[in-house]
Amino acid sequence: MAGLLYAAPAGLIVALLFVLPLLLAVWMSLNDWPLLGDPAFNAPENYTAIAGNKLFVGSIGFTLKYTVVVTVIYFVIALGLALLVQESRPGIGLFRTAFFLPSVVGLASASLLFYALYNNEFGPLDDILRALGLAQGEVDFLGTPDNAFASTVVMVTWRFAGFNMLILLTGLQAIPTAVYEAARVDGTTWWQRLRYITIPLLKPTIALMLIMTVTGSLLAFEPFYVLTSGGPDNSTVTMVIAMFREAFTLFDVGRSAALAMVLLVALVVLNAIQLSLLRRKGD
Repeated sequence: MAGLLYAAPAGLIVALLFVLPLLLAVWMSLNDWPLLGDPAFNAPENYTAIAGNKLFVGSIGFTLKYTVVVTVIYFVIALGLALLVQESRPGIGLFRTAFFLPSVVGLASASLLFYALYNNEFGPLDDILRALGLAQGEVDFLGTPDNAFASTVVMVTWRFAGFNMLILLTGLQAIPTAVYEAARVDGTTWWQRLRYITIPLLKPTIALMLIMTVTGSLLAFEPFYVLTSGGPDNSTVTMVIAMFREAFTLFDVGRSAALAMVLLVALVVLNAIQLSLLRRKGD
């Protein structure tokens, strides 16, 4: 009873902020639910209509592409930064703080910051690149599909690399130093220690990072909404932006909720697959 009483406040918060909204979303997905108007039960029409939603179907491929690219970039950069600041030495705290600081900036604020940097009229980045001889003429950072995608990837990497570095750094510091000392005595190289000691012992931490990264990437909204609004020509529309347009541009909350349920199931399946691949039996 004492344990239940201690857990009750957290359980109440979870029920109010997660369980009830989830149940409401499921119910909304089974109804013709206009943003302004009375709902009417129409299951399973909202789900059967998904295949004909060209914007959402097109956004699936783009979102998966974005997820794969940023997951690889996050892991490589975060692991490199974590290895760089792993060992304690004078001034290392300053570097750890500097790498982590972008993570405390709100995602929408970071998107607005980079929107100002990318702007050709008043943004400084265009002038800096020309001054360094790295660009000729105006650089259209957000005007073409490839540039808009690359510019957004740069922004989210700046925002999230330090946070993922901290996760991996925690895992690195949990590895006993005696393991590395024994490996050095055996004459192993830095690459061998990374491949056969660091990466295997980091598997649980890597699993956590990958689950968070994949989930966050599949739910990407603010970076593309602020920087590109899904353009140019709907080339950067993510699944969440497609859901947003369904609800607040076409005013069809029911179909938007159905899209959300499909995305929820996909996330659960992907996370289960990741855990099964990254976890060993008995972990």
